[in-house]
Amino acid sequence: MLSAKSLFQEILANDESFALFCSIAASGESQGGWENARIAALVPESERGLAPKITRHGADEDKHGRIFNALMKKRGLDPVPVPPETDYTMLLEKNGIGLAHEQLGRDERLAVQDIVTYLSHSRVTEQRASEQMDLLRKHFADDPDIGRAVKQISDDEDNHLAYCHEELLHFAYAGHGRAIQRTLRECALAEIRIYRDVSLAVMANMGRILGWSKAKSAVLAAGIHAVYAYERLGGWRRMVSLKMPERRDALGGPASAAPEFA
Repeated sequence: MLSAKSLFQEILANDESFALFCSIAASGESQGGWENARIAALVPESERGLAPKITRHGADEDKHGRIFNALMKKRGLDPVPVPPETDYTMLLEKNGIGLAHEQLGRDERLAVQDIVTYLSHSRVTEQRASEQMDLLRKHFADDPDIGRAVKQISDDEDNHLAYCHEELLHFAYAGHGRAIQRTLRECALAEIRIYRDVSLAVMANMGRILGWSKAKSAVLAAGIHAVYAYERLGGWRRMVSLKMPERRDALGGPASAAPEFA
């Protein structure tokens, strides 16, 4: 019987698929770390109080990249090239979601609206990350090989999501509510489409590595399309709602250290 747990177990048990899974994850986290570091450096003077939290966000993302690389090293594996069609972060950027790398590469202060765009993009993508890590935590929190990593990253993603909620609400109270809702909606509708396409690409690559039958691949593809249909019909709305989180000032301190892997 196909289940999320059995699917992940199959991917994690094979060295080649495990290396691809970790390489894709590490690449996305490292890109997120760079983006946040640049945003922190370019925050407008009126919002300099946010810079330490954005820096912490980026430090967490860098840490996650190191964790995925450490998991590969622990198994004697090297990172592998990430197929472009599986590069979630870059595909979002190419579709105009978030702040363009070209803009972040310039030494020009961002505008307040840029920070609203960054936080809105992050609120959507951190929702996805939090849900994915929650699923892994549900099934693999006690796994001797990846359990500590899963719990650490899951806690961080929950903090990132709480931070986005709190800061966006502050901007909404300051008069940016309409811009926030418009940007959130645009980001969410683009994200669900890109997530579908990336999921199909990842599963195609995993199927090739693991030798899945056409029938099994078709069932998995149908499941991905079903998730997209649900999200397109209204599931995307969970990504645009805002509420004050229970975790207040979630990124108010230094980043925690990555767990050690023997």
